[in-house]
Amino acid sequence: MNFQRGNSREEPEINLIPLIDVLLVILIFLMVTTSYAKFSELQINLPQAGGETSTTQDKPINIAVDASEHYAINGKATGFSGIEALAAAMKSAAGEQTDPTIVINADAKAPHQSVVNVMEAARMAGYGRITFTTQNQTK
Repeated sequence: MNFQRGNSREEPEINLIPLIDVLLVILIFLMVTTSYAKFSELQINLPQAGGETSTTQDKPINIAVDASEHYAINGKATGFSGIEALAAAMKSAAGEQTDPTIVINADAKAPHQSVVNVMEAARMAGYGRITFTTQNQTK
């Protein structure tokens, strides 16, 4: 008995010719629409400075803040009686420098407000160059 008499199955066939035709059309489209013009480079004329180099280097002002909100300017302990007093102490530590670099050495557990006090005092004194020191953790 032949039970598969009417159900003869053909294996599906993949016709590659239409696929090749589509790929050739896409390739021709890309070749026609692509511009092969070389991009022009930017012509930049940089400004030149003719000033003299400064022979005197500004000495930075080191301000240390510990965890209990004690301040020290260049290694000398300074009592905090207000931002104005701290600004005056910075000016006296700067001497004749017009805009020294303020280096803040803050303890990791120092309150945020104590560091902000130093930054505010530097702003009131007219100093805009402020930097912080960091230390790598040892394992």
